[in-house]
Amino acid sequence: MKYEPIIGLEVHVQLKTNSKMFCSSRNAESSKPNVHICEVCTGQPGTLPVINKEAVRKSVLVGLALNCQVAEYSKFDRKNYFYPDLPKGYQISQFDMPINGRGQMELTVNGQTRTIGITRAHLEEDAGKLMHGKGFSLVDYNRAGTPLLEIVSEPDIRSSEEAKQYLQELQNIMRYLGVSDADMEKGHLRCDANISLRKVGESGLPPYKVEVKNMNSFRAVANAIEFEIKRQTQALETGEKLPSETRGWIDDKGITVSQRSKEESQDYRYFPEPDLPVLHFTKTWLADLQKELPELPKVRKERLMKEYALVDKDAQTLVSYKELSEYFEHVMSELAEWTGSTDKKGSMVASWILGPFLAAINEKKIFPEESKVTEENFAELMKLILDGKVSNLAAKDVFANMFESGEDPSNILDQLGLHQVSDQGELLEVVKKVVAANPKGVEDAKKNERALGFLVGQAMKELKGKGNPQILNDLVKKELGL
Repeated sequence: MKYEPIIGLEVHVQLKTNSKMFCSSRNAESSKPNVHICEVCTGQPGTLPVINKEAVRKSVLVGLALNCQVAEYSKFDRKNYFYPDLPKGYQISQFDMPINGRGQMELTVNGQTRTIGITRAHLEEDAGKLMHGKGFSLVDYNRAGTPLLEIVSEPDIRSSEEAKQYLQELQNIMRYLGVSDADMEKGHLRCDANISLRKVGESGLPPYKVEVKNMNSFRAVANAIEFEIKRQTQALETGEKLPSETRGWIDDKGITVSQRSKEESQDYRYFPEPDLPVLHFTKTWLADLQKELPELPKVRKERLMKEYALVDKDAQTLVSYKELSEYFEHVMSELAEWTGSTDKKGSMVASWILGPFLAAINEKKIFPEESKVTEENFAELMKLILDGKVSNLAAKDVFANMFESGEDPSNILDQLGLHQVSDQGELLEVVKKVVAANPKGVEDAKKNERALGFLVGQAMKELKGKGNPQILNDLVKKELGL
């Protein structure tokens, strides 16, 4: 019997605001516990919450980006449960009138376009953080009350790869919008996965649902889903009836373990938050907010492929790193000023940015804009290569010096004496010398032109990597009468 996975993701995005969701305490990380707290976020008697307008604005912005139906009216509710990291004894969340209703996101997985539905995206406050020791537990309320946007997908995901790509695209959208840093390792973006299996060919949802928590990386999410698919398949094949439950992912062991039975909405006894007003979003306000939407990753990717003739993989890598795609476009703009056109140069620039440049900034752990290599100087280096003044090999040495010093590439080229030799007379002398010294190489090249590379390589060696490879190739052919 074959089964197919039915997967839905619940993603919590920590919104980037100056203050918390319902109080004026700072929304900031701190190495010291319980410093960004006040009477409101610690649930002291007699205090009243006040809605963070910026958190609401950013939540609606996300809804628009995800093609959600933004509600005309929305309200907050109390979600009641008892846990040490929840000082009020309830969480202010949203139940039946969320800010954002149904939406969707398109993914391209293995060349196939998949549409993943969004059930809702609602606003709530975060809980505190518990740390457990031997025989004791500590609680830090710095995180309590920070604004969270919970984005709930439809159970439309069918594989761990789709889940991973959905999360990566969601992270990218959050960063493009500027609503969150969306760093999974820092807890800015947290994901719970609901996984169940049904027989291939069946419709409807399975009679059970397993929620998996404690996954703090894309890799962990994919691995946890793969483990659950395997575990549930084995159980169903032996006739076992699987319960609806919450399980935790143990990353170092690569397994999930049962934590508790799955709660339903009635278990939380939701009721309207009496201390907060109903929100009303006017059509005029929503229209103005729609105008604030930036170019999103999918649109940017399509534009880069069209404008600069980039292949899908390069365009995807560039847009997955917002600042890198911006750096690329600035370089292309500068290059257009240097050369008058960027035709057929996009792939070359992309290979340099995704190669030496990306490797260098990753090693230094800096952003593209923090690099000493300005977009203008990067474009100048590209022009030097295009003009044949420096070989690709020598250009890597020039770039390494640029990255460390921030100097102009032309100056570095002069200092290192790496100017490419393109003078045909000078190159011909070297070619004749190489041909005379390598009769076996000549014989091989005459039998198979692919063997020309050996002779060209020997000539480059004589020239210490400074020879123009194209001219050398032509001269070797001419010398051999090919």
